[in-house]
Amino acid sequence: MTSLAYKPSISLSRIAIYAVLLLAVLLYLVPLVVMLLTSFKSPEDISTGNLLSWPTVVTDIGWVKAWGTVNGYFWNSIKITVPAVLVSTAIGALNGYVLSMWRFRGSQLFFGLLLFGCFLPFQTVLLPASFTLGKMGLASTTTGLVFVHIVYGLAFTTLFFRNYYVSIPDALVKAARLDGAGFFTIFRRIILPMSTPIIMVCLIWQFTQIWNDFLFGVVFSSGDSQPITVALNNLVNTSTGVKEYNVDMAAAMIAGLPTLLVYVVAGKYFVRGLTAGAVKG
Repeated sequence: MTSLAYKPSISLSRIAIYAVLLLAVLLYLVPLVVMLLTSFKSPEDISTGNLLSWPTVVTDIGWVKAWGTVNGYFWNSIKITVPAVLVSTAIGALNGYVLSMWRFRGSQLFFGLLLFGCFLPFQTVLLPASFTLGKMGLASTTTGLVFVHIVYGLAFTTLFFRNYYVSIPDALVKAARLDGAGFFTIFRRIILPMSTPIIMVCLIWQFTQIWNDFLFGVVFSSGDSQPITVALNNLVNTSTGVKEYNVDMAAAMIAGLPTLLVYVVAGKYFVRGLTAGAVKG
């Protein structure tokens, strides 16, 4: 006798779910497609065609003009984002290590006050931060903007690392203490090697927040020290004469490519890191 292999059929409910998800993806990608197509069109093609039409003549003139306008501000964003991300992540890791494994008098109060910083809107810190930067001589500089992003991001990075380190068994740290390992030795040789998932979370989170920031950039910088988000706003809103939508769209794509690239390359590590410390033990 021959037995027929059972082939499970796809239920109608699952097909409906896939259809809804596909529709959502298509709707979400429409603005990106419009931006990409427009960036490769000529001004004449833009004025005569519809938004979703394929360029009659594919040209990179919009990209060339956009890069010539925003390239200095693009590198400003690099100089602001990279050190701010690295420093805030490093300090957050140390803070989380202390708050989770080296308790001290008032540590819970300190963590609560630090956690409160996660819920402070940007607008509430503008005046105090401006006053502080002025006193330090860092007003309207990229260094001052780096300092602001480090301080504002510490609440988030500390929270991420502290919640992750709480899930690490205490026996590891106690055994290391019995063997004579000190504060930094335990951190460097035991804790950090286990921290790759949460480090990736903090790097991606901070990079996205800092790179896409507009409010701090427009308030705490000026002239040649502005990040690309501010330069993009100036480009779009100060154009005179014929509106060059291809240049605007290309500049927007240039501004968004770094964060898009980060999520494409390291997005899976972000999800893993968020769930890595979800269960204690």
